[in-house]
Amino acid sequence: MKRNSLNPWRMALEQLDSVAGRIGLDPGIHKILQHPKRQLIVSIPVRMDNGDTQVFTGFRVQHNVTRGPAKGGIRYHPDVTLDEMKALAMLMTWKCAVVGIPYGGAKGGIICDPPELSSGEVERLTRRYVSEIISFIGPEKDIPAPDVNTNPQIMAWIMDTFSMDRGYSVPGVVTGKPTSIGGSLGRNTATARGVMYCIFNIAKKLGFDPLTQGYVIQGYGNVGGNLAHLLNQQGCKIIAVGDAEGGIYNKKGLEPDKVSEAMRESGSVIGFTDAERITNQELLALDCDVLVPAALENQITEQNADKVKTKVIVEAANGPTTPEASGILEDRGIFVVPDILANAGGAIVSYFEWVQGIQFYFWSEREVNLKLRDIMTHAFETVFNLSSEHKVSMRTAAYMLAVEKVAEAIKVRGLYP
Repeated sequence: MKRNSLNPWRMALEQLDSVAGRIGLDPGIHKILQHPKRQLIVSIPVRMDNGDTQVFTGFRVQHNVTRGPAKGGIRYHPDVTLDEMKALAMLMTWKCAVVGIPYGGAKGGIICDPPELSSGEVERLTRRYVSEIISFIGPEKDIPAPDVNTNPQIMAWIMDTFSMDRGYSVPGVVTGKPTSIGGSLGRNTATARGVMYCIFNIAKKLGFDPLTQGYVIQGYGNVGGNLAHLLNQQGCKIIAVGDAEGGIYNKKGLEPDKVSEAMRESGSVIGFTDAERITNQELLALDCDVLVPAALENQITEQNADKVKTKVIVEAANGPTTPEASGILEDRGIFVVPDILANAGGAIVSYFEWVQGIQFYFWSEREVNLKLRDIMTHAFETVFNLSSEHKVSMRTAAYMLAVEKVAEAIKVRGLYP
């Protein structure tokens, strides 16, 4: 599932330009939205376990903060680039707007290969990175969260480093933390649960029983793995899953508990033996009812979109489908729920966690999940109705809604000075 050479920032700008023309976006506001508000590149010197010093490169990009403080994940990956951070920050702006939470978009990352680093090296890398971007972030400015290869422990180190600088605990500086230090119940499964709510909403609109469908999930990390478990608990049949090493397929259905156990033992889902081994390209081309790309961006492209055999695609990953592929899928009549709607559950419950941390008043998991369901359902209904009214795809409708919301906020606030 390696990303190809397609430039994510170029694709993000093309998507904005396309929607701007459709909604008659004010040219001045269009220009503002074409440029991230802030871009920070930092050098991160780290003392390695062997005593050597290695210097890593890190980024933090804030696309827009008109509707509220910036919000967005931090990823650790060898292929992190500034253009990727800019594109994902813009996507986060639209995602927060489409579901109606008061944030703008941000994204951060470090060019590194976490499996090659010890836990101590990752901690020192994280803390030094935070010290370099510390003037950029804060509960009122920019609230990071987990992303690819980052987790609650890394969020805890971020919170602790920021809090040591302030001299008191600041739980609202980051979301996705362990619950022992102010994390929210339900946050770990929030993105996956939001995807599941989208699937159930699609079923109502398209008139099918979600419990009788065959599901294929590309990616078995926090989102894909949790989604497999959640769908299985509802009685849904998962026929294939995949990760970076490849995929596994069993038309009779997979048991996520056993797949996860095999993954813990072997490091990959392909360690599960009661299934057929397949490649990730074969996984994307499987005949199924619902396909969920939950890995990295640019997985469904112009080269393989015509091979996809599904009725519904729900984008659990950020940017898994290129613009060219989106057009092919739309022409083929495949119903696609775009990433800025489908995977917004993590952003929504991050917002809940931020609110709880600021108030020092915490909610039950049931309350979190019910609030998440209500927001996801309302956003889905709004986008679906807009799609039907204007006879456009769900992706176009979601972008129209999001860009109009951000544009209205810019217009109302005006330019200073």
